[in-house]
Amino acid sequence: MENSEINETSVLQHFDGMGATCHAEGIFYRVWAPHAESVSVVGSFNDWKEDTNPLNKEDNGFWGALVENSKEGDEYKFSLKTPFGDFMRNDPYALKMTNSAGNGIVYNHDSFDWQGVEFQIPSWHELVIYELHVGTFNSPGQDQVGTLYTAIEKLDYLKELGFNAVELMPCSEFPGSRSWGYNPASPFAVESDYGGPDGLKAFIKAAHEAGIAVIMDVVYNHFGPSDMDLWQFDGWSENDGGGIYFYNDWRSETPWGNTRPDYGRGEVRQYIHDNALMWLRDFRADGLRMDMVPYIRNVKADGDPGNDIQEGMTLMQWINKDISEQFPNRITIAEDMHSLDFITNSVENGGLGYGSQWDAKFVHTVRDAIITQNDQDRDMNEVVEAITNSYNMDSFQRIVYTESHDEVANGQARVAEEIANGDVNNWYSKKRAALGVALVLTSPGIPMIFQGQPLLEDKWFSDSDPIDWSRYDEFHGFAMLHRDIIHLRRNWFGVTAGLQGQDVEIIRADNDKKVIVMHRWHEGGPKDSVVVVLNFSTEAFTDYKVGFPRAGKWHLRFNSDKAEYDPEFSNLAVHDTETMEGEFDNCPQFASLHIPPYTALIYSQEE
Repeated sequence: MENSEINETSVLQHFDGMGATCHAEGIFYRVWAPHAESVSVVGSFNDWKEDTNPLNKEDNGFWGALVENSKEGDEYKFSLKTPFGDFMRNDPYALKMTNSAGNGIVYNHDSFDWQGVEFQIPSWHELVIYELHVGTFNSPGQDQVGTLYTAIEKLDYLKELGFNAVELMPCSEFPGSRSWGYNPASPFAVESDYGGPDGLKAFIKAAHEAGIAVIMDVVYNHFGPSDMDLWQFDGWSENDGGGIYFYNDWRSETPWGNTRPDYGRGEVRQYIHDNALMWLRDFRADGLRMDMVPYIRNVKADGDPGNDIQEGMTLMQWINKDISEQFPNRITIAEDMHSLDFITNSVENGGLGYGSQWDAKFVHTVRDAIITQNDQDRDMNEVVEAITNSYNMDSFQRIVYTESHDEVANGQARVAEEIANGDVNNWYSKKRAALGVALVLTSPGIPMIFQGQPLLEDKWFSDSDPIDWSRYDEFHGFAMLHRDIIHLRRNWFGVTAGLQGQDVEIIRADNDKKVIVMHRWHEGGPKDSVVVVLNFSTEAFTDYKVGFPRAGKWHLRFNSDKAEYDPEFSNLAVHDTETMEGEFDNCPQFASLHIPPYTALIYSQEE
């Protein structure tokens, strides 16, 4: 080899990374464009001149070069000359954008000062998740978009209520200022209107200081479909498809356009893998929630093996296996909604390797039971199946909830709104919404609450309708109901450890009176075993005899009917209870309970 070739090769080998990588010698730019004839980088550092900084051709369609006079903060694009035309493209790996249709900005992950903040996500059995949408969570004004910085202002509220994890709806750069986030235009860049990458790091740092883990929602079942320079990136495509980053045949079809990434192409697999690990490594996120996994593993998400995408499954297995090995205890959550064990089974056992999954059996069954108008139409046996469901015999392999961004939109509304039909501030709506929250927080699994739920938000979720924080004054008691039951769920006072356990026994499923009584435990015994009583009926019971798992005094830890939670609640006298000898429900002792209507009661023992 000639000396010039040796020097060039050594330089190329010295600088790793994709996109714009910051080094002491300058910025190293690298891009994958296998069909390009030549590539250069243009930007604010060279007056956007296409002939100043050509990239060197590397193996396998990669192009790279060091630009010594480029620096962090420079704006840039790649200029591609191809047989299909000349293109100005944004960097697929851009970490920061002026906006979705603007320019990339050179960003250095090492520039952010974490100030020594160290954090480890709580054990999964301790997690209580709050799902939030940055743009509407804490908007500075009705017509303004909330940011990651304004979201920081409400962390004390979340901490006070007892949440120890937040799940952020997607924050990757999307078109415009308002979106749910499930239309990523630049998957590696944090939405500029939310505060960009430094905004996300500031939020995660502040959350960690408050003892709150951060889970990122990511979208790998499709990209775009608009403001997307990935589309026909280097000009090549087949069948009018998306080019090198996408399937160009029948497998491209998704409900969001023909924009499914090509999970079988090595460079695209690496691209998605790099993205997933970036959130955990560089942003110090504590987990990932992956959107609509069925469309990663199957073209039509219909379960037909003929539509399976084996490459999508092996990609998810690769990502989940690397996360479990490189980032122990971080959590990956699948939105699959098909209630399949293999989603959360280990990769070694042929599963996809997710840590947990949104539980369709729970949310659909419980929502139906809560919003059904007539008491007699509620089926307690179906609710019992929802309570006792698990995956691979592990309760924490499921996320349980009654509200999420999907469940309170797309033709559906908030639970309270579904009950009230226009006035959530009525007795039926508040009582049954509270009952649903209690069921979420006392059932085996990882509980999740959606933004605004503790404020009794009405209507439905929209990316243009910010949370009305003035409701906190009006419904302060309802928020405190969430706080009190979350504290019990987290064993705040050391007397309800069973709510963090795997185990549940249904003591009574009374389909006539619409009452469920369950025993929850971790190791069992005083300060561990918990008895949860759920009345799904408008009738109050004054002498309801039911078996208890252990003799003695059982202290009332929670009563959702208390007037301090809402002045319209009946506040009927409910007290601690002492068991009596006599066989009920296969227990050698029983208690006589006073159960208010549409109410949850929680009991445990001191000794």
